Amino acid sequence: MASSMLYGAENLAIIRGRVGPNGLGSNGSDLCGRKFSPKINLVCRNPILKGGSRALIVPKCSMSVPRPASQPRFIQHKKEAFWFYRFLSIVYDHVINPGHWTEDMRDEALEPADLYSPHMVVVDVGGGTGFTTLGIVKHVHAKNVTILDQSPHQLAKAKQKEPLKECKFIEGDAEDLPFKTDYADRYISAGSIEYWPDPQRGIKEAYRVLKIGGKACLIGPVYPTYWLSRFFADMWMLFPKEEEYIEWFEKAGFKDVKIKRIGPKWYRGVRRHGLIMGCSVTGVKPASGDSPLQLGPKVEDIEKPVNPFVFLARFLIGALAGVYYVLVPVYMWLKDQIVPKGQPI
Repeated sequence: MASSMLYGAENLAIIRGRVGPNGLGSNGSDLCGRKFSPKINLVCRNPILKGGSRALIVPKCSMSVPRPASQPRFIQHKKEAFWFYRFLSIVYDHVINPGHWTEDMRDEALEPADLYSPHMVVVDVGGGTGFTTLGIVKHVHAKNVTILDQSPHQLAKAKQKEPLKECKFIEGDAEDLPFKTDYADRYISAGSIEYWPDPQRGIKEAYRVLKIGGKACLIGPVYPTYWLSRFFADMWMLFPKEEEYIEWFEKAGFKDVKIKRIGPKWYRGVRRHGLIMGCSVTGVKPASGDSPLQLGPKVEDIEKPVNPFVFLARFLIGALAGVYYVLVPVYMWLKDQIVPKGQPI
């Protein structure tokens, strides 16, 4: 069974698009994403509604069908992502993180990873500038932590952080990790899956590198329901739905899959615009060895020549779409300042 926890104890039972009477759609919350109650406990893929709860059909939130994960967005290709972060790394910690990935959010998102021992072996995949790693080394000796990222420019920023001096740094691919099978106690990845052309392959790799009983903790975006935010999300990068995270983890072989919703405090629980850091997904590896999931060839061949004009067009369009999500947290912050507390925004 996969479960999701958000701030409180109010229950929501979902079965393949159904919702119980104590959950969304029957307590005044808006299924189309205008506002989620900040006290909702999601329970996904539960085949039986306990207590004979009546099941309701969840209404459609969108008139259009979102692009599937198998159709990468403009910055969901490794080459575009590489150059995107070549420039973004300059301002990442000072411009992006304050609006989307605060220290409080980071610590809350890492809590389900259960970093209980300083002697754990931890891999931080897509570690970037090391912001998430700073949260990891609060609990684990830096010498036991490896930061992997495909961007040397992001890693250069991480290396400058004093608490991370003893960490190992590797330039590598999240979909083809350079670690042996059954290597780590914990797999952490924050703000990386949105750039993976094949998310299922990346999560399959997470399973492989973990020891038996090890836990993966993947922190990433959630898909918007507001039409304009959905438009820019589909142009920019991958914004998975919560049920997609659960499906990817379970297909890879993980057990006890859970989702914890997160978000900036000034959003007041609003999720209609999507969130670049919107959930923390965890799963436990039940057996040693590789994932039981069999996959075909990689979705993206990075050695294949790319038309430079097509590349430039994709990069510019994707980057412009990303600007929208730089402005959204500013807009939400202004609404938080103007709208009286206790009222929906």
